[in-house]
Amino acid sequence: MSINKLNFILTVLCLLILMSCRREEMEFIQAPEEERLSKNSAIASSMKMIAINDGSDDNILDYSNCFNVKLPIEVTANGEIIDVKTKEDYKIVEYIFDDSDDDTDVLDITFPVTITLEDFREVIISNAEELASYSQNCNGENEFDDDIECIDFNYPILVSLFNPDRETFGVIKLDSDEGLYQFIDNLHDSDYMTLNFPITTTLFDNSTLNINSLNELEDAINTFSNACDEDDDYNFNDDDCDDCDTEMLASILTNCQSWTIDKLERYGNDLDDYYEGYTFNFHENGRVGAYWDGQNAYGTWEASGEANNITVIINIPGLNYCNKDWRLHEISEYNEVKVDFRVGYNDRLRYNNICD
Repeated sequence: MSINKLNFILTVLCLLILMSCRREEMEFIQAPEEERLSKNSAIASSMKMIAINDGSDDNILDYSNCFNVKLPIEVTANGEIIDVKTKEDYKIVEYIFDDSDDDTDVLDITFPVTITLEDFREVIISNAEELASYSQNCNGENEFDDDIECIDFNYPILVSLFNPDRETFGVIKLDSDEGLYQFIDNLHDSDYMTLNFPITTTLFDNSTLNINSLNELEDAINTFSNACDEDDDYNFNDDDCDDCDTEMLASILTNCQSWTIDKLERYGNDLDDYYEGYTFNFHENGRVGAYWDGQNAYGTWEASGEANNITVIINIPGLNYCNKDWRLHEISEYNEVKVDFRVGYNDRLRYNNICD
């Protein structure tokens, strides 16, 4: 092929590419104004608040809603050293704190650590005083914060970006909350973007919602932004059974034999030793047996409800301190298996076992 012919082909290709870009640019310009988003538009601001880093999931460590402590870290909970490698390890700290209601829970963090702020910037923290300083800049427990936690974006998301002043155009693929937040945050005032629909969102109840237009996105944000408890409090005991169900409880109770009682409080009195030496077996047919010193007693148990509202009725004639309409508070599998029942602040019954 001659040089002139090759140059001609390359020139034609460049012209086609330029024409294609201009056509896409014109299509963007001609798009309805209600489909364009600027940096300071209401929907773009709401999208940032959905993508913002939520700092409330590790409140048991830092008591702060506006940043996370980056994992892994080492902490000492009531004298026990814990390597916190994943979010699941927050439960270990909680199990240690829950072991007794009569002590003062103390958590010491091994410094230095790194915290991730709401805008995903990272800061190295050298000591407890520095951490407390950042915490003081957060909104307090249950106070209003900017993040929207009841609806989340599913990625990737494609956005088209155009700036008429600079005559630039591009299609950008966003793969994460951080990417979306930084993209919107770094837009120029003269930039416009459109979302390439459809996009998919996940709601607080783990259901998915497909979004096909800006109007649908705005409706979804207005509908679901305050549709759930964002759990911004520091009470890590109030939602221990989010994932519990009666089938799980029945499986644990009936597959382990010879349960003992290691916590018993009734009417504000500590009765931990009252049933020392007693063992309990729960059966799938709703029967429960108690055994001690060559004696036995038989009764019934029944569970109903879901999540943090599971009621367990225990009735063993003669063992009155066991008998009550209990609420399932927590199922712990750290070192031992523990099933914790509570009613209010004064009544507590916890069975434990060392079964696999």
